[in-house]
Amino acid sequence: MSARVEHLVTSGTFSLDGQTFEVDNNVWIVGDDAEVVVVDAPHDVDAIATAIGDRRLLAVLCTHAHDDHVRRAPALAERFSTQQHRVPVLLHPADREVWELTHPGLATTDLVPGEVVTVAGTDLHVLHTPGHTPGAVCFYAPALGTVFTGDTLFAGGPGATGRSFSSFDTIVGSIRDVLLELPPETRVLTGHGGSTTIGDEAPHLQEWITRGH
Repeated sequence: MSARVEHLVTSGTFSLDGQTFEVDNNVWIVGDDAEVVVVDAPHDVDAIATAIGDRRLLAVLCTHAHDDHVRRAPALAERFSTQQHRVPVLLHPADREVWELTHPGLATTDLVPGEVVTVAGTDLHVLHTPGHTPGAVCFYAPALGTVFTGDTLFAGGPGATGRSFSSFDTIVGSIRDVLLELPPETRVLTGHGGSTTIGDEAPHLQEWITRGH
């Protein structure tokens, strides 16, 4: 049996560059009845833990290190760790500086572009897609026809790039050269808001470039 995708939304704040905003974040749980991974652990560790239940948590996967995506990642990992299995928090090393803003001194495990994380017999391929942050990644699950894009690609365009650590030209390149190369029917499950598909977004690339960040 291949993995399935479960979804919940948690609410809280996002803070950067001296500003704070109220946000709703998608949390994606990928796995089966025995084991799961969590894609981003933002605001409410109890809600995420309840959704996991008594299943084995293999890892917490971080699409990037903004506080509204990783605030509860260490606590969630600790809650499901045992002496036999320490749950890793997986983060691209280029986002270490961003991570330190929220969790100074706390260790993570490096994600490597091209690495494959396997859960419930289903492979999630790590795609480095910088721009929103330097270490932003997406997780592509071909068997599920799904890519988890964090804040790199939304329904309607790229993630925000008007703050520290971000670059509009870089995010556009990541979307054009990496994400839009995926099959058009691929579901895009985002960090905030509704889902879309690669095929629905691809025709609008030039509009986004013209619009700018």
